[in-house]
Amino acid sequence: MNDRILCDENTDRNRYMKRALELARNGRGFAAPNPLVGAVIVKDGKIIGEGFHERCGGLHAERNAFASLTQSAEGADMYVTLEPCCHYGRTPPCTEAIIENKIARVFVGSRDPNPLVAGKGVKMLREHGIKVTEDFMREECDEINKAFFHYITTKTPYVVMKYAMSLDGKIAAYTGASKWITGEKARAHVHELRGLYSAVLAGIGTVLADDPMLNCRIENEHQPLRVIVDSQLRIPPDSKICRSAKEYPTLVACVCDDKEKTAALEERGVQVCVLPAKNNRTDLRALMKKLGEMQISSVLIEGGGEINESALRENIVDHIYAYIAPVVIGGRDAKTPVEGLGADCPQSGAILENRRLTVLGDDVLLEYDVKRGIADVHGDN
Repeated sequence: MNDRILCDENTDRNRYMKRALELARNGRGFAAPNPLVGAVIVKDGKIIGEGFHERCGGLHAERNAFASLTQSAEGADMYVTLEPCCHYGRTPPCTEAIIENKIARVFVGSRDPNPLVAGKGVKMLREHGIKVTEDFMREECDEINKAFFHYITTKTPYVVMKYAMSLDGKIAAYTGASKWITGEKARAHVHELRGLYSAVLAGIGTVLADDPMLNCRIENEHQPLRVIVDSQLRIPPDSKICRSAKEYPTLVACVCDDKEKTAALEERGVQVCVLPAKNNRTDLRALMKKLGEMQISSVLIEGGGEINESALRENIVDHIYAYIAPVVIGGRDAKTPVEGLGADCPQSGAILENRRLTVLGDDVLLEYDVKRGIADVHGDN
């Protein structure tokens, strides 16, 4: 009988943390550079309050949960996906609110790597007589904050590469035509991705070839910063990117300090950032450092084969989304997702791990974490 009761309690606890995770995901795109956090308050087997971190600068999940209380939280349990903060930032510490509301137990999912928090929040709660269970459904809680954990520990963005290709690995026909390789569901998924990341990055080649907007076309979604890597400032001031720069934030990264071109772009609303050169091109590592300083915590690369190869060679890519369509294009001169010099042998290629497969209509989405980029075997870095 006791085993049955324990089993039921564990099932309920998992359910409450899953609800906290569900709430946390509602902050995607808006909470950055802060983490995604959800909180659920439970008393006598019923949820009496819940909340999530809605946007950077707003109340944290725990305080939003307390604001929604339907009764006193004294003696209640709290389920929170990330260790509660214990320092003053844009908002007061969440540990204070937990103590003031006389919560009895706290179930914590992820440990916060932020040095301002790391272990201190849990310690403070325990010092005030609150029982704390750490690492509760930690794997699931860690998964939603990969970008935050990377950003807070490296001070650079979590970088994701995305491309759509045919079954034989082509991103366009030999004529350059690329619309549309994948179907509607896959393309809709891309717009969802744009709403999740702090910035979308493309190379000047993509801008000149496709004249894209690179915005999120889902109503009320977060609009990412658009970053164009354009070493010699070749971007036309009348491109869609430039014409819409006052509506959608846009940054052009270059190595060319051309005051006339810069002035024309800034008049359009484009921010121009001059960075160090590497092999006569914009140093992508310097760009990631700059974006980190701007509190850009995640970047989605939507470029062509050249920028993809450079990013993999510089080892800045953390995750890959590969959309694969059931079509064979062929062609010796047809473009591929990763071009440039490439690896000199399979063993020097980028190494991927942790596969995930999703079916999107007739297309397939393959996801991988990047364990290592293209090895520096040519001595050209």
